[in-house]
Amino acid sequence: MLPNCSERYSFALTTFKEQLEALDVETKPKVLVNTFDSLESNALKAIDKYELIGVGPLIPSAFLGGKDPSDTSFGGDLFQKSDDYIEWLNSKPESSVVYVSFGSLLRLPKAQMEEIAKGLLDSSRPFLWVIRDNEKANEEKKEDDERLSCMEELEKVGRIVPWCSQLEVLTHPSLGCFVTHCGWNSTLESISCGIPVVAFPHWTDQGTNAKLIEDVWRTGVRVRGNEDGVVESSEIRRCIEEVMDGREKSRKLRENTEKWKDLAREAMEENGCSNKNLKAFFDEIGAGF
Repeated sequence: MLPNCSERYSFALTTFKEQLEALDVETKPKVLVNTFDSLESNALKAIDKYELIGVGPLIPSAFLGGKDPSDTSFGGDLFQKSDDYIEWLNSKPESSVVYVSFGSLLRLPKAQMEEIAKGLLDSSRPFLWVIRDNEKANEEKKEDDERLSCMEELEKVGRIVPWCSQLEVLTHPSLGCFVTHCGWNSTLESISCGIPVVAFPHWTDQGTNAKLIEDVWRTGVRVRGNEDGVVESSEIRRCIEEVMDGREKSRKLRENTEKWKDLAREAMEENGCSNKNLKAFFDEIGAGF
């Protein structure tokens, strides 16, 4: 078992390197990629020695407006759900809730957690914030002066949960904004669900994804840290307001998210590019037997 994020990251790099070495043995190998042609047309053509094939977004049909509303699972929940966050979301106005989640690996330092908490309170908007059980347990073990200083105030304004079904949240009518670390799964899910983003990247591909979100797809804005690398509460509030205040930039971001959502759904339709790409791949494999 790997004890910390840095070792997991090193393990992932080693595995990825081994995969690339295996691919290099072949001539023009086909690589299936969780993206779709219109989203990353240039990137899919960027590596001459591989044939990169977009087959995404790989999201259950129910969350892409599919014909099967029962298709909501990736094959089993890895974590126990909170019981009441959907009921809480149901009580909130349309496009009013800020959803905050930084994935399953990232652990933010105390100073950054405090700034996020203050930024959420200062925004005066309802929020759903995922703080994992292990993080909460660590908080409870600390001295009083080391815990989040405004937990009581936070729980009056928003909801803090150890885990939730992200796609259920992203497709809920009350959701207005996603504050995310910009891992690829979260990035693609926000695009596919048509939710504007406050990009809060930390490592690996997240900075690249944040750049694409802000400057290429134009579906969100990116936070900037101070000289110590901490994103201050005023910056967090500024970005949330820029996405949600209903002014010209906010409206434009929402127009762009709707455009990409429609294209993502088109890609997975019967005659969509990703669906046809995947069928052609399996037909080619089948022809070889």
